[in-house]
Amino acid sequence: SLITNPQSWIPLSSPQHSDVSTIFPRWSTKFWSLLNSERKSILDSDDSGTAAKIPIEINNSSTTSSPTQTPFKPPAYPVDVNGRPIDLRDVNLLSFPVENDASIANLQTPHSGRKFRPTHPSCHVPSGKPSRFRSRLRAHWRQKRDEKKMRNGRSRKNNRRFTEGWYYRLTLPPPVNESFVFIFSIEDAGRWVREDSIQCDKSAISAESDGYVKATNRIQKLVRLLRPKYVKSPLTLACMQLLGSQDTYLVQSDEDDTKFWGWKFSQGYGCTFEWKNDSKANIVDGGHIAKEDFKMIAAMTPEEWSERVQSGFQILPFHLQGRLNGHDGTLGGVKADQGISGTAEFDLVIKPVAGWGNYPPLYSTGGAPLEQRSKGRKDYRQYSTAGWLAYFPVFEPHWQITMAHARASGFVNWNGTLYEFDDAPFYGEKNWGAFPTKWFWTQCNSFENYPDLAFTSGGGIRELPFSFLPGKRTETLGLIGIHYNGTFYEIVPWTGEMEWKVTPWGRWELSGRCTDKNGKNQFEAEIIAVTDEPGVLLRAPTKDKGMQYACRDSGFGSVTMSLWLLEWDNELGDFVRARGQVPLVDQARSSQCTVEVGGIPWNETWNVSSKMKQPMKGMVRLPYVVRGLVEKTRRSKK
Repeated sequence: SLITNPQSWIPLSSPQHSDVSTIFPRWSTKFWSLLNSERKSILDSDDSGTAAKIPIEINNSSTTSSPTQTPFKPPAYPVDVNGRPIDLRDVNLLSFPVENDASIANLQTPHSGRKFRPTHPSCHVPSGKPSRFRSRLRAHWRQKRDEKKMRNGRSRKNNRRFTEGWYYRLTLPPPVNESFVFIFSIEDAGRWVREDSIQCDKSAISAESDGYVKATNRIQKLVRLLRPKYVKSPLTLACMQLLGSQDTYLVQSDEDDTKFWGWKFSQGYGCTFEWKNDSKANIVDGGHIAKEDFKMIAAMTPEEWSERVQSGFQILPFHLQGRLNGHDGTLGGVKADQGISGTAEFDLVIKPVAGWGNYPPLYSTGGAPLEQRSKGRKDYRQYSTAGWLAYFPVFEPHWQITMAHARASGFVNWNGTLYEFDDAPFYGEKNWGAFPTKWFWTQCNSFENYPDLAFTSGGGIRELPFSFLPGKRTETLGLIGIHYNGTFYEIVPWTGEMEWKVTPWGRWELSGRCTDKNGKNQFEAEIIAVTDEPGVLLRAPTKDKGMQYACRDSGFGSVTMSLWLLEWDNELGDFVRARGQVPLVDQARSSQCTVEVGGIPWNETWNVSSKMKQPMKGMVRLPYVVRGLVEKTRRSKK
């Protein structure tokens, strides 16, 4: 498991950082000195167990960037007075010091923080400040006030169905040739709904014989009619789903949403299903042994988490940890004791390579000189996957790629089989709001002879704003995002065109062009993915029934991808493939592409040309137009 060095963490209450205000506003040099402090990271698994051990040797020719690449050491997290990690808040990772790996700048994409409203007790206490009695009392009062508003149906923040989910994929190249998927979700956190079983029965009011009782019941029933009783949503659920060796499927969940915590500004969240018996939690305070309120514990150091958690998960910007003690997800439901029991454990250190934008090329990070790694850092800005309108509740659902390309080191223990690996391909994304009614999705970042190549593509039917108005209030959109040698190639309906032909299962044909003249390059891509595997049915949140079988997924798709630059042809009046140039990517192949279809089942080939309607198209295009004008102004000055 991952063992960190707590002595290298400097609590915010220490003399070196006694003034908290010098750390949080825009992260001063004191914070960076803390972040750059030396930490010792050790990946070591216990060989004394009975698990079968499978060490993974990554082939440098197909998946790594350079044989001389130095091991990745994640920076230390800022910690609170108890030595536990805290939210990175609005830290600007683009200003990361030169002494660190420049690829870390690509971790912080938009929407990395939580979108749901947490009910975990620690989220009501200001982070980074001592938990004094007055602060605890104020937080307790606010929590009770919010709960009362929700029970009475007066809270507008939690009165609609809401779900947020995170998806991660780990790829182990041949000869192991396995794929592991980690899916975490929270549904209806803190949501209260009207109790349908309590209704006013008018006939019962006149059925009472005693006048006093009759009048009393009449008043009570009228009050209930005017002010109905609210109960906690029956769809509230914290869930962990894992897809492992040979498309096997494990799941564990809990209906107590107060166990689920999340950071507001950066990617940090988790849920402890069960604590170890000896971890509740005797701590030494001034020489005295005091019992800590474990319900207030949110993020922990990786070492503390391993020692205290029996089952659950914790996701930090550079770490993924989890222990599942659940059952086979292909049998029964998602709740406990509904299938054949199964166990899994994972502990990963994550090195981000690309978010959703340009990034430092993989071959130049880790082993390149500092001046080469820091060159062009201003170009490493990350963007929203669905455009800047994703900051607002305009479309449903919302989608953000948080790590289009990354590297993972650590281990996965799947039902007693131990997989150890170093520098394996890794991917991460998230969704929030709701799922589309129909969709497809493909992803791969483990290509033969193309170590620095990754693509993600998806398409679906989503709702438009003001869906309550008459007429068709949906649109069908898709995109292709390609990261190659430090450059981000984005094909979206507001800067080009995309088409797809997807069968109910087995074949995905995707093509698209970016013809936006405001961009630096115009390009075209073609992707064909096929699979003979039956795949596995996975659960996804639905509108009225909660977690239900809604999609089919497999990590064993065979994919071929090509990418060309385009040039303008005056005779044709259109963009064509650049003459005399070889493709940027020529028939890149992989047998480890993830493929998926979901939503409403269909029996015919889904053939769509993705088009975005006005005025939304013009609004989403606005930042691209502005960037184009700024770029032209800079060129004219030079």
